[in-house]
Amino acid sequence: MNMTPLDFGGKPYRSLDYHLKERYGEKIYKVSLNGRMTCPNRDGTLGSRGCIFCSEGGSGDFAGDKNLSITDQIEQQKQKIIRKFPAKRFIAYFQAYTNTYAPIDYLEQIFTEAIRHPDIAGLSIGTRPDCLPVETLSLLSRLNAVKPVTVELGLQTIHEKTAVLIRRGYPLSCFEDAITRLKASGLEVVVHTILGLPGESAEDIFATMRYLNGCGIQGIKLQLLHVLKNTDLADYYYKTGFPVFSENEYVDLVIRCLELLSPEITIHRLTGDGPCDLLIAPLWSRRKRAVLNHIHHELKLRGTWQGKLYTA
Repeated sequence: MNMTPLDFGGKPYRSLDYHLKERYGEKIYKVSLNGRMTCPNRDGTLGSRGCIFCSEGGSGDFAGDKNLSITDQIEQQKQKIIRKFPAKRFIAYFQAYTNTYAPIDYLEQIFTEAIRHPDIAGLSIGTRPDCLPVETLSLLSRLNAVKPVTVELGLQTIHEKTAVLIRRGYPLSCFEDAITRLKASGLEVVVHTILGLPGESAEDIFATMRYLNGCGIQGIKLQLLHVLKNTDLADYYYKTGFPVFSENEYVDLVIRCLELLSPEITIHRLTGDGPCDLLIAPLWSRRKRAVLNHIHHELKLRGTWQGKLYTA
């Protein structure tokens, strides 16, 4: 039998670009928005300092201006993209802080404003598993009937010891319950993971990948740990000197994660951005495009085609 590798539009894994072109028939770009929310890990409900790695921007350092309306943020972000790319349609990505942590009337207002924009093809909503009440899931399900809605959950790791260290604020059972309820609501799920958390070995990271293979998720983000100024992680880094990945170590780790993950899972991210004015370590990660090129070059050298899966 003549066996050939699965091919996802020229890449050896199911990329977000491939996924969006398959769904919409054209290239789609994300516009990052700020819904002016907070987080139970910041407002005193669970804590006041957030997760130890989280900056004052609440992981939304590149999101729109919170002082603008959602429509104006979309237009602002669109113009930034259009100056570089021939973009026509966009995903409205509610990125900063916890984007289901607000009264249902407010959520309906801002999500509806975004989804009604003629250039918006769908919504992507970043949130926590412990911030998905029944009425919010019902709202997202209704919006999903208008345009596709994706929920992005910050898991970071399956290991409870690490979860306590980073002050995640919920147990793995909460994540599992959220996945079950999101599936029942017909919503697409993307999970955020962080590679390089203090105390985690490569095998700990691979265990998280294997676990997520069995969760029925549709997408994953592989995020390099960034040590940013004015975070508790920065203080911990200076105090303990915990090791951060070299570029070669990270490239090897990402490829091994890709080999473990199911080819049905869309890879939404292979690394990440740390604002240059905030980044303490690893400094090589400033060169995001070069790092991505390094990963793809190494994939070709190794002959890696995701998951060792072949089709006749």
